[in-house]
Amino acid sequence: MDLNIEQESVNTIRTLSIDAIDKANSGHPGLPLGAAPMAYALWSKHMKFNPKNPEWLNRDRFVLSAGHGSALLYSVLHLCGYDLSIEDLKNFRQWNSKTPGHPEFGHTAGVETTTGPLGQGAANAVGMAIAEKMLSNKFNTSDIKLIDHFTYCFVGDGCLMEGISSEAASIAGYMKLGKLIMLYDSNDISLDGPTSLTFTEDVKKRYESYGWHVIRVEDGDEDIEAISEAIKIAKSVTDQPTMIIIKTTIGYGSPNKQGSEKSHGSPLGDVETALTKQNLKMDPEKKFYISGHVKDNFKKVIDKAISINDEWDKKRIIYSEQYPELYKELIDYAELKLPENWSEVLPKFEKGGSLATRVSNHKVMNAVGTKLPWLVGGDADLSCSTKIFLKEGGYFDGLVQKGRNIRMGVREHAMAAIANGISFHGSLRPFTSTFFSFVDYMRPSIRLAALCKIPVIYIFTHDSIAVGEDGPTHQPVEQLMSVRSMPGVKVIRPGDANEVSAAWKYMMENANSPYILVLSRQDIQTVDREKYGCAKGLEKGAYTIADSDDPVAVIFATGSEVNLAIETYEKLKADGINTRVVSIPSWDIFEEQDCEYKRSVLLSDIQKRISIETGVTFGWCRYTGNKGLNIGVDQFGASAPGDVVLDEYGFTVEKVYHRIKEYLNK
Repeated sequence: MDLNIEQESVNTIRTLSIDAIDKANSGHPGLPLGAAPMAYALWSKHMKFNPKNPEWLNRDRFVLSAGHGSALLYSVLHLCGYDLSIEDLKNFRQWNSKTPGHPEFGHTAGVETTTGPLGQGAANAVGMAIAEKMLSNKFNTSDIKLIDHFTYCFVGDGCLMEGISSEAASIAGYMKLGKLIMLYDSNDISLDGPTSLTFTEDVKKRYESYGWHVIRVEDGDEDIEAISEAIKIAKSVTDQPTMIIIKTTIGYGSPNKQGSEKSHGSPLGDVETALTKQNLKMDPEKKFYISGHVKDNFKKVIDKAISINDEWDKKRIIYSEQYPELYKELIDYAELKLPENWSEVLPKFEKGGSLATRVSNHKVMNAVGTKLPWLVGGDADLSCSTKIFLKEGGYFDGLVQKGRNIRMGVREHAMAAIANGISFHGSLRPFTSTFFSFVDYMRPSIRLAALCKIPVIYIFTHDSIAVGEDGPTHQPVEQLMSVRSMPGVKVIRPGDANEVSAAWKYMMENANSPYILVLSRQDIQTVDREKYGCAKGLEKGAYTIADSDDPVAVIFATGSEVNLAIETYEKLKADGINTRVVSIPSWDIFEEQDCEYKRSVLLSDIQKRISIETGVTFGWCRYTGNKGLNIGVDQFGASAPGDVVLDEYGFTVEKVYHRIKEYLNK
């Protein structure tokens, strides 16, 4: 065979990938066959990585946004020495394997983010580049650049069709993220056929208009040097992100499926795989084969990569000696460390006050921000209304890049995925903010955060029909219950300012999942905690906030309706009707408690059970049973002043009181 070592290495990536797909009888061979030269050029000549230390702080980040091409990534990770064996490749897409159908963060060493939904990875990569810039601006000194790495992202035609990647690219361009490099596997084929069916725009012009530097490589099938040179040029451009458009052939080497959608999402099969290996000048009889020459070649790549990490470690030691306080702070960032007694800064709110929880949240998060400098976040051009910003944090935008408040613009889709990318990068904990009705724009990213167990905090204000005049488009009714239904997300809807404070304590001390914090626009009276239950009960998800001897009914409420429930409780009590009121700010946290605690709160033997919440009643039967009274909003809202809307929909003490009385008398 007359292959040089680089061509043989590329073709080994290709054949390992198609062997894994064939064995699984499932997968996407087209991308690995077409994009293998891109992967080889990047990983062998440019990537900073260490398979023995995959969490190395200053490693380059690699994102396979076109996650269906996972076999390519697994093959590269195996060849580059990561903890991924040939047996793991043989178990591609099988139960409990290290090589699932799409890359999964936290599951496979070397996988930086979970991808599959197209465009998500592209936006995650923008978040990673923002994190690198934030951290380098914070910790690098004039003589030592300790944080100095690139974010590389493989995207395909489908990724660039998705709107989320356009939003993210626009943000990256105006932020001048020079350490972000996207390699575009431009093969002109999508699942249904040629991209000319739906995708005819000039990508080069589009990305240039976003403020990107764009390079084009004509022969991505074989010209490894041209790809490497393009990456080299991209790395030299410091004030713009770079898009490298690399023309490739999907299914390259497959005599009957190359250049066709037929190679996109189905195994080649034994016969076509053998013919493809022959075309690539590889032995068709050998499966999962790596020659000694290729092993030696990748050993050199691995040794060089480890030596780069070793050199950085020497630099790190010098840095720790010359800048001990800064180094200690860097370690604290990396660990998201909570200082001792940090929660003492959390404000306590006096009874009788009246604050919208978006306002009390502003006070609380700013107190938290003074103690936790690694807390950063963005908003969708709404911070003046949501109040979600760090007052002394400064801004990170296209002009100033030293602040903690990230200006995202009106781009909720990308904002959520970028926040995820910041979290995936590590050493920072991000929050986002917008109106609750727009959570639907962010749901795919929140779902991925839940899958990955990353501790992003998604903050939403304007939480109910009390928004008022903006009308039903801005009045969430189904959103609260819909996000509660998402596994792995902890949803918190605080009932007053002190529950907001308790929520932040819980979120900071339990960084094992994403959070959705739901806040009011309208003022909410601060509960008298000397008379009613302590807000510390939030850490259990639900707690008894008002009680009486021998209650005949249990009333559940969240958010702004907690006060309504307490006032109704007092009115019923004056009539000689004893009830219990349970504040249940987080169903998710409550369901994690032991059975004994849950029974003590729920009083399941009491038949009469009521829920009060300005959202759909669907789901409340979990706590109220089939015969419970669920007071909610099972229709869209209306445009009018907020107090009028609440009155019309029955959320006043008098109307709730009469509904409960009628229910109890049945």
